[in-house]
Amino acid sequence: MPIEFLGMGAGNDATETTAASTVQFDPAYAANIARIHEEHNWDHVLFAYNSATQDPAIHAAWVAANTERIQLRLAHRPNVSHPTFAARSFLTLDHVARGRLTVHFITGGSQADQAKEGDYLAKDHRYRRTQEYMQIVRRAWAGGEPFDWDGEFYQFKDFGSDIHPFAGRRPGISFGGSSEAAWAVGAREADIYAFFGEPLADAAEQQRRILQNAEAAGRIEPLRWQIAFRPIVAATDELAWEKAHAILARLESRRANGEVIDRVRDYRSKPEAAGTQRLLAAAERADHHDRALWTALAKAAGGGGGSATALVGSYDTVTQAFLDYNELGFEIFGLRGYDFVPDAVEFGTHVIPQLKAEVARREAGATPAELQARHAAARERLVAP
Repeated sequence: MPIEFLGMGAGNDATETTAASTVQFDPAYAANIARIHEEHNWDHVLFAYNSATQDPAIHAAWVAANTERIQLRLAHRPNVSHPTFAARSFLTLDHVARGRLTVHFITGGSQADQAKEGDYLAKDHRYRRTQEYMQIVRRAWAGGEPFDWDGEFYQFKDFGSDIHPFAGRRPGISFGGSSEAAWAVGAREADIYAFFGEPLADAAEQQRRILQNAEAAGRIEPLRWQIAFRPIVAATDELAWEKAHAILARLESRRANGEVIDRVRDYRSKPEAAGTQRLLAAAERADHHDRALWTALAKAAGGGGGSATALVGSYDTVTQAFLDYNELGFEIFGLRGYDFVPDAVEFGTHVIPQLKAEVARREAGATPAELQARHAAARERLVAP
């Protein structure tokens, strides 16, 4: 399968190292950063969600109207709307985008952030609710006769939708989570399973657990795999590491000055999300893993800001590091830099084209079944029985 690259559909220029120079949601900036991704070989942009920022669906609609090709990945938390309403909203947005939408369902990794919007369900209950929510949305997208629902979290009667998937093809469903409860849900319901940027062996082990859940559920269609990193690249390894250490120094300086880096979670508290815990556990084992994975930024951020592990090196070194993950079956890479515009341009110019060309060369002539077998063998080499 061709590899794809997912960038950040930001509403302003703030990162962990730099405060925003504009308002929280600047429409001109939002349109510009999306067009920059579109013009520099990226395939998707993500519209993230938390309780304090702009509505990602309206943000995505604005970007859809200001771009032509780029795919839209909309993050959505089930606690904020009823699934029958959400199903119609997603289809409306997909019509605006002319079929470019994938919805990323997030269960929520911070109890405090959930509570800010009145959601007090415990974590495992939230995963069961997310599963039921995705089932209802998928059923609503399927069309047909109106239907009733009597579930654990939602009950309704005689729901039907007059809006149908654009060109007869429903939006994609993306999902993430690194707990037992998450694996069970995503293995059943997702088209795409998204990871944070773990070492190769840890990622392969998590894939193995998800695939065990998929087999137990009787799943037939293959999952697509996505993984997220913060790439730090330059023309040489030495220049990339200079850049990486400068980013770490700025992050540590902001923390020392008491600046707010992540409103969702206080970096001084223990993270609740299993995915974040896994990143910090990897950081405790070592700063450097595999070919180019660097965990010092994750440790410095205390797990805040989502996936904060970096792939550091020259354009060639980082290309090879991505190919290592592609050998495990990862075909979508979720990436964002620490300076959104120049980082998107640099990565899109110097890394994406050569990565896509090399994957196409390696996969030429192989059937999907042969590729799946190749990826399974690579995972088995990393994970003990």
